[in-house]
Amino acid sequence: MRGLTAGLDPGRDKCGLAVVDEGGGCLLHQVVPTADLEHHLQQLYAEYGFSLLVMGNGTTSKKAAQRVRSALPEVELAVVDEYRTTDAAREEYWRIHPPAGWRRLVPRGMLVPPEPVDDLAALILARRYVLQQ
Repeated sequence: MRGLTAGLDPGRDKCGLAVVDEGGGCLLHQVVPTADLEHHLQQLYAEYGFSLLVMGNGTTSKKAAQRVRSALPEVELAVVDEYRTTDAAREEYWRIHPPAGWRRLVPRGMLVPPEPVDDLAALILARRYVLQQ
């Protein structure tokens, strides 16, 4: 049994973080400034004690992987394909926060969430990994 898993969607200015249980249930999701990534990772680790961090392989992933390994050397790191996670995160946003008013008339695929969805992308990365194992 693996225990809890963290997800990381790294970005230039902001990163999405999430923690899921063995069944993919969300315990936390948040967007944090990239400059403070190590601090937030260490805080999450202290609170949740996850044994694995799943990270997307996007543009900033190599630098983010170095930062993760430096901040949490005891945590296993899995770098995975993040293809279409942003699209899936947008869909998840509208599932959690159904459009109201005139937005109900617009196809969800055409709507842009009013806030960053990096946290939901991290959640999707972690869930995909946990549920495929």
